[in-house]
Amino acid sequence: MVAVVSQPDRKRGRGRKESPSPVAERALAQDTPLLRPERVGDGDTAAALAECAPDLGVVVAFGQFIPKAIRTLPRLGYMINGHASLLPRYRGASPIAQAILDGERYTGVSVMRVEREMDAGPVALTRQIEIGERENTGELTQRLSELAAQALLEAVETIAADRAHWTEQNADQASLAPKISRADAEIDWTRSAAHCARQIHAMAPKPGAFTPFADAQGKAAEFKILRARVEGNDSGSEIEPGVLKLAASSENPALRIGTGEGWLVPLEVQRAGGKSMDPEAFLRGHPLEEGTVLGATSERGNDS
Repeated sequence: MVAVVSQPDRKRGRGRKESPSPVAERALAQDTPLLRPERVGDGDTAAALAECAPDLGVVVAFGQFIPKAIRTLPRLGYMINGHASLLPRYRGASPIAQAILDGERYTGVSVMRVEREMDAGPVALTRQIEIGERENTGELTQRLSELAAQALLEAVETIAADRAHWTEQNADQASLAPKISRADAEIDWTRSAAHCARQIHAMAPKPGAFTPFADAQGKAAEFKILRARVEGNDSGSEIEPGVLKLAASSENPALRIGTGEGWLVPLEVQRAGGKSMDPEAFLRGHPLEEGTVLGATSERGNDS
């Protein structure tokens, strides 16, 4: 490795103190030449990279547009990128969350050449893994990061041996995974319980799927659901979307929430600014009444 290029130091953590990115911190610890430009395409950065005379560039979650002059600067004339999806599926900023939200059984990583069009370059290799039941974005991200590191090392070795085989992506099969916003995290209880559960796992741990409600004093409040499971309606009774049902006995879940199809059973919840906890502990500190209406459906009131 001849040099590392990372984002400039940013304010991080609760203290909001400026600190280097994890990759920059590792480079500093190993005395590896480090560049931290605001814009990777500026003249000084290009000159510094040219002086390093790299054979190949490796890009992972860099967060800046890389102009052609930088992309083609290495001796081999290109850079490679490890993307967290099986391309051409899920090009974009949030491939992991989108795969969970869509209910995909499998995902993986793709090592591709970096081109002007986002995540559209030819692919050298892919590695596939199965998405676990109730696995959230944070957990899957960790697994995919480890897989990507292995795949990139393999790709570099293959390129060095002049054995890389590049496959052009089929643009007709491409799909997008746009950046997640807070609006994407609000639970719509009129959707099925299965969809709500996928949304909860896709948004966890951040931003966290949330639902607004009116507390006992009638004030607007909200809480997050970080993990959940689906329960069918075996009794055949009518389920009202967004209506909260408390356990009648210790043998039943602490709470269930009605959806457009089936019950959503929270397994891990969190009040704003608080710690995540199981529903039993949550209800001891933040009592909710049977029949409380959650989400946009709360406009109907709590008289159901």
